[in-house]
Amino acid sequence: MKKILFLAVLGAAALAAGCASTARPVLYPNSHLKQVGDAQAQHDIEECRVLAENAGAEAHDASRAARPVAEGAAVGAAVGGVSNAIRGRGIGVGALAGAAVGGAAGGVHGAFRAGEVSPLHRNFVQRCLHERGYDVIGWK
Repeated sequence: MKKILFLAVLGAAALAAGCASTARPVLYPNSHLKQVGDAQAQHDIEECRVLAENAGAEAHDASRAARPVAEGAAVGAAVGGVSNAIRGRGIGVGALAGAAVGGAAGGVHGAFRAGEVSPLHRNFVQRCLHERGYDVIGWK
């Protein structure tokens, strides 16, 4: 059973790593963008992204993926333990099985969250670009 839990968490972590986002800001074609051109705008976007990273506003927060795994495992363990207690079976076995299932489910959920750009990073980049004359209309 411990192997199942380990494999579930390992699989979720691999999935989370593979889902890293490449989202970039989408700029409204205002007069500033038309004046400087797309090449300069892409350079400015990259510069703002680097500034954000250097200021500690990382694009991806690993805890965004890890927290749902822990939450899922905890809920699964509680449900599995209570379920087995009600049926007169071993609480520990039910808790371990529930933790494996809950951790795997939480890992899948966390993998999707890991692919999102962190709100702090997004806000930093948007403000940086705004100060340079760009209008960010979304992320893609």
